[in-house]
Amino acid sequence: MATTSDSSVSFEETDTRDDEMNSTIEEWIDDLVAGVDDAQASAEFQEWLDIQSRFHDYSYRNTLLIKQQDPEATRVAGYRTWQEEFDRHVQEGESAIWIWAPIIAKQCPECENSPSYHEQSDCDYDETPSEEWSKGLVGFKPTAVFDASQTEGEPLPELETDATGDGEGLVPVLTAAADDLGVSVEIVDAVEWDHGDAKGICKHQKPDNDRPVVEAKARENQADLAVTLVHEYAHALLHDDVDDDTERSKREVEAEAVGYIVGRYFDLDTSGSAFYLAAWQDDDSAVLQERLSRISSCAQDIIGVVTEG
Repeated sequence: MATTSDSSVSFEETDTRDDEMNSTIEEWIDDLVAGVDDAQASAEFQEWLDIQSRFHDYSYRNTLLIKQQDPEATRVAGYRTWQEEFDRHVQEGESAIWIWAPIIAKQCPECENSPSYHEQSDCDYDETPSEEWSKGLVGFKPTAVFDASQTEGEPLPELETDATGDGEGLVPVLTAAADDLGVSVEIVDAVEWDHGDAKGICKHQKPDNDRPVVEAKARENQADLAVTLVHEYAHALLHDDVDDDTERSKREVEAEAVGYIVGRYFDLDTSGSAFYLAAWQDDDSAVLQERLSRISSCAQDIIGVVTEG
């Protein structure tokens, strides 16, 4: 993948400054597109993708149940699934996370009960024997699952998406720039962070606040914290709450691309953004080019406020 550790630039206050910045950002987006393509083709990403495909896609209701019982849960599977699919074992003494699992059985075409319940019901359907009935959903049962953090064994592959470099002085400058960007910001201590594996979040227009609120999880890697702040600032500046998954993915691409550009402008290595974007959807390259003007404008706004502050 393309790297960005030697990519710092500066733009003098000249009549051609905007043109120079636009041209440079276009080049950087081209680099990011190439990086995403390389990431998707890499063995590391394919291994990660294979593991991800083995995890069940839980319903909205079960996702809420999981988060209520374990807000920090990331990858969840049943006891035997951990053993048979991932060669990992639930650690002794761990408490199960309870969800509702569907019961699939042969189903009466008329009353939709399973054969045993059909026999006890008032339904008199007898056109076909029960062994010829199609299978369908007949109910739900409580089922125990466990989060990856409750297991041990073969390591699960992780994608290295963190930015690196010297971000020590950039974090306070970015937090100081929040007011000028129309954003409220808070860096939350890791022990108080209650948003799972998310590095940061953006809350849009809370009832008691007329501006978006950005929260970022504190960490030792100040370069990555800086890029997380920029990523969430981009959400604050560009996006309202979005329910549509496809559009949400595209906006996540926009925010990460802004983080990549601003981080690169300040001489951080943001090449890990390629893996982040590769994990979001298959057509990152097209989305990056399609939304270049929005990405470029937002990145320039943040760079302008930070450098002029």
